[in-house]
This record gives sequence, structure tokens and C-alpha cells, in this order.
Amino acid sequence: MIQVAINGYGTIGKRVADAVRAQPDMEVLGVAKTRPNFEAETAIDKGFPLYAAIEEREHLFEEAGLDIAGSVDELVADADVVVDATPSGIGAENKSLYEEYETPALYQGGEDADLVGVSFNARSNFEDAAEADHVRVVSCNTTGLSRVIAPLREEYGVEKVRATLVRRGGDPGQTSRGPINDILPNPVTIPSHHGPDVETIFDDLDIDTLGMKVPATLMHMHSLNVTLEEEVDAADVRELFADESRLFLIPEHMAIDGSGKLKEYALDAGRPRGDVWENAIWEESISTVGRDLYLFQGIHQESDVVPENIDAIRAVLGAADAEESIETTDETLGIGL
Repeated sequence: MIQVAINGYGTIGKRVADAVRAQPDMEVLGVAKTRPNFEAETAIDKGFPLYAAIEEREHLFEEAGLDIAGSVDELVADADVVVDATPSGIGAENKSLYEEYETPALYQGGEDADLVGVSFNARSNFEDAAEADHVRVVSCNTTGLSRVIAPLREEYGVEKVRATLVRRGGDPGQTSRGPINDILPNPVTIPSHHGPDVETIFDDLDIDTLGMKVPATLMHMHSLNVTLEEEVDAADVRELFADESRLFLIPEHMAIDGSGKLKEYALDAGRPRGDVWENAIWEESISTVGRDLYLFQGIHQESDVVPENIDAIRAVLGAADAEESIETTDETLGIGL
């Protein structure tokens, strides 16, 4: 069994921990938190060994009545791989710790691409991460864009991608985020950081991205225009996407007209936390005019990178090839709404 350490047990870390537990070839060695809170209590309730990420704060856990298994150094030393799910920028600070114990590490998309040798998306470049010591699982938006671009490139060729990303202001639990009553160009300059980030997966791709932030917490929304290298019928694109396990085509008859109903559907379907691990593409939005393809897709920022982290674990350890890993991850998580 692959022994997985998870440094950071917040929005992403707790979801990765649950996903690791569901795998037949992995187990959670432990999770690390910087301070006691409701997530730390939940980790213990679930049976995850809890480690203190900051040695000087160990007493805070004791004062809160939470038993800790040790320090994060001990956790990293004993692990086969570390998933760093700490806030943006902290992963870079933690890199020297992982290097000290020669433990391969996965970082999240908030870290700079220059921190690692490989940026990772399971559908697009699984093999690039083989035996790499430091790998960055790209952000929720880059993950969503890459999952669509990869099959289009393979089937038709892609001349140009233009994407407008309407981004949620913050996650449901991020009470300090905003805006509350505004619509912000973010950034006001073009391109947004998402385009260059996608180019860390496809280095020869021509892509322009624009970003906005809106007073919502549920999901991001993408408006895509992809110029293909040949004319194609929309029905053929729908058929192509239907074969991709991490693309969910929302049928018109389901009457899901926005993120709210999509999340409601995920909850009704029994998804933990109402997570939507797949890109959610409105099927009737898939349209073509000549070589230009258009579509809308919803991206659940809290969860779409979770299966990617699981696949990246296997990739860096050489535990499976892309097809085997993705199939196992999808099956164990129940991916495919």
C-alpha cells in the first residue's frame, strides 16, 4: 500500500484524504494541520492520524483536547509521497522539508510552475510525471480547460483557444473573500494567468484567457471558443466528449440551468459534500460555426483536482499507467454523473 501523507487538511486536503482512503492501493499515513479547528476534529473522528504542521503550536492541539501523532517532519519522513494541500505559497516554503527526507511531493495549482519540473493533468500528460520528485497538480480552472483541450487536439487539432472565466468570489467557507456586490475584471489585463498556466501542460498551444470575479461561491463558469483545424459538426463533438469520463454532458431534459441546480443534483446523487469532480458541460451549448466550437462548462473549484491528485500519486511512483490509474480512480470515487 502506498503510504500517503497529506500536509494541509482544508478544502482540498480533506477531499484528497477521503479519496486516498477509497483507493485499493493507498492509505492515509496521516494529515497535518497548523492549528486546531473543526477540520482537525473531523480528521480525528474519521480515524486519520493528526500531525502538527508547526512544532511551536503542538500545545494548542493539546489544549483543545486533540491527540496528535507527532510532528509533520515525522509524517514526511515515513511517507512514500506527500500531497501538499497548503494555501498558495506555503507549498514553496515546504519544499525544503520534502527534499530533506527525499520524499516525492505533489503541490497544488496555487504554487508557481517554476517550483517544480512538471505541471500535471492526468488526461493530458500523465507520463511526464513518471518518477519526478516534485509535481504540481494544476489549478481547478487549468484542470477544466485541459480536460476539454486534450481530446480536441487529438481528434481535430486546435488552432486557437479563447476562454472567458467567470470565477466565484470565494469558496463557501471563505468568509473573508469577495466581492459581495460587484463584478470585477480580474485581472483587468489580458491574458489572465490561466492561459499561461494551460501552456505548462500544452507548451505549443495558442490560448487567450480573460478572468472575472462575481459574488458567488458555488462554482466557476467557463465560456469557451475553440478554433479547430478542421470543420466539425457539433454532434460529433458531443459524441467525442461523451467518451471522456471526466466530462459530464448535462442533458437538456434535466433542466439544470445553473450552478445551483447542478450542486443540488450532485447532493441528490449522493456525492460527498455535493462535489462535482467532472467538468459539467451544458450539452445544448456545444455549437459549431465552421471551424469554431463554442460551449459553456461549470468547474467545481473545491473538487475537480481531487482525482488528479490521486492519479499524480501513482504517476510519480510508477504505480500504474495513465489508463489504469484513471480507470481505478474513476471507479473508486464513482466518477460519471
